[in-house]
Amino acid sequence: MNIIDIITKKRNNQPLTKDEIDYFVKNYTTGTIADYQASALTMAICLNGMNEEETKHLCLAMAKSGEILDLSDISDIIVDKHSSGGVGDKVTLIVMPIVASLGVKVAKMSGRGLGITGGTIDKLESITGYRTNLNLQEFKQAIQKIGISLIGQTGNLAPADKKLYALRDVTGTVESLPLIASSIMSKKIASGANKLVLEVTCGKGAFMKTQQEAENLAKVMKNLGKLAEIETVCVITNMNEPIGKTVRKCLRSTRSKRRTKWKNARRHKRINLRNISTNN
Repeated sequence: MNIIDIITKKRNNQPLTKDEIDYFVKNYTTGTIADYQASALTMAICLNGMNEEETKHLCLAMAKSGEILDLSDISDIIVDKHSSGGVGDKVTLIVMPIVASLGVKVAKMSGRGLGITGGTIDKLESITGYRTNLNLQEFKQAIQKIGISLIGQTGNLAPADKKLYALRDVTGTVESLPLIASSIMSKKIASGANKLVLEVTCGKGAFMKTQQEAENLAKVMKNLGKLAEIETVCVITNMNEPIGKTVRKCLRSTRSKRRTKWKNARRHKRINLRNISTNN
C-alpha cells in the first residue's frame, strides 16, 4: 500500500477502504506522508466526496490518532457544544459559561479560524491572560474545579485533525462535507464529552450555503455521534447575517461578555436560549 495509489484511487472517484484511510491518517500524522501528498488527497476528496462508510472510517481514524479522554471520573454527564463556523459566530462564548453556571460540566476542544470563519480559540486568545494550550491534566482540573474548560487542540488529542485542519485552510479544501464532519466529530470523540449540541450554520457567511446542505452535514455528524455513543442533537442557524454586530476577534470576545447580561441582544438571546435548552 502506498499514498500515490490511494490518491489516484480517490482522484478516479473510487471509494477508499478502511485500511487505506487508516494508512493515510497514521502516516500523515507521523510525517511519513508529505503535506503535498495529503493536499492532493484532500483535494480529490473535496471534488469527489466520500460515502458514509469512508467518512466514518476517516473520522474514527482521526479521533484514534491520539489519546481519547475518559472523563467519567469527573461526572456522568459531560457536555460540549460545537459550531460548524460562520462570520460573526460567537455563541459558544456565551452558552458554555451559562451551562456551566447551572452545574453541568463542560469540556470543549475548539479549533482556530478556518477559511472565512474566525475560530473560537482565536477569540479566546484575544483575552489578555487566557491560555488555550492547557495540557490534559490542566484540562481535567479546570473541569473539576470550575466546571468548564475551553481549550485548543493540545497534547495528543486528535493530532491528525490538527494537521489536516491547518492544511485545508491553505489548500482550498475547506468546503467539503466529509472533511468538515470528520474534523468536528474526531475532536468531539477525543475530548471526552458524552452529550453534544452541534450548531450547523448555513447561508452566505457559512460553509454550508443552503438549508439542505446544512441538514445533510447535521445528519452525517449525528450518525457519527451515535456511532461513538455520544448523545448528539443538531440545530440549524441562519448565517446570512452575522450573529451580533461585531466580526473582529477582540470585538467579538468583548461583545460576548456583554451578551451574557442579555442587553439589547434579541437574536443572540434567541439563539443562545435555543442552544441551552437543547443541552437540557
